[in-house]
Amino acid sequence: MAMYRKTPEALAQLTPEQFRVTQQNGTERPGTGEYLHNHAAGIYVDVVSGEPLFASSDKFESGCGWPSFSRPIANVTELRDTTHGMIRTEVRSAHGDSHLGHVFDDGPRESGGLRYCINSASLRFVPRDAMAAQGYGDYLDQVEED
Repeated sequence: MAMYRKTPEALAQLTPEQFRVTQQNGTERPGTGEYLHNHAAGIYVDVVSGEPLFASSDKFESGCGWPSFSRPIANVTELRDTTHGMIRTEVRSAHGDSHLGHVFDDGPRESGGLRYCINSASLRFVPRDAMAAQGYGDYLDQVEED
């Protein structure tokens, strides 16, 4: 079993935007994220800890301006967020404790009705053909073929 955790070395590798989003609960500007229009097969992992979070097979176009997923594959915690005068559910990585985004109940009904609205800056994409070599082979069955 892989050990996923936040380390000083991992934090030092983050761009200023990745640090702002993951460590300071930031939000990238809508429509600007690196993975918003990524349609390749693979998984999305925490940019800090490397823990697997979402599969491309659960990604959908929501029109909200951020990558959207109908469900996580693993390692996601949810917390009540009352900042900015709203009541929302924040999504964080379980081991790295990175801020990822928020979850809403306006996702595709046929996939459970949830929309995980996730900042690209909190993610690293691992293409399907690189998953086994990078230690994510156990998740291949959750990712569609290219």
